[in-house]
Amino acid sequence: MDNAVLALFYEGTMRIGTLAVSTPGLREGAVGTSSVLLGGKYMIAARALAERVAATFHRMGIVSLNTRLAEGEALRLYSELLEKARSGSPEADARKGEG
Repeated sequence: MDNAVLALFYEGTMRIGTLAVSTPGLREGAVGTSSVLLGGKYMIAARALAERVAATFHRMGIVSLNTRLAEGEALRLYSELLEKARSGSPEADARKGEG
């Protein structure tokens, strides 16, 4: 997509979870707007991940979060995973070859 990044965070079978969307800030370092569209579980983590996606890629961030982890642990783990994917780590490159 040219104008957005879609990130699906899940465990096991692919499932849609709490859905959040965020726009990037208008200037460097500014936080954009964000909102939870669907779901009521892990609202803070889903929103924070959407904001991080939007800020990282300078595009609209759309995030689905479906997990059994505690919310704080899920946010930490999936933020690290997002950072690895963004930085082009060997783990991220290996996953690209699997798809």
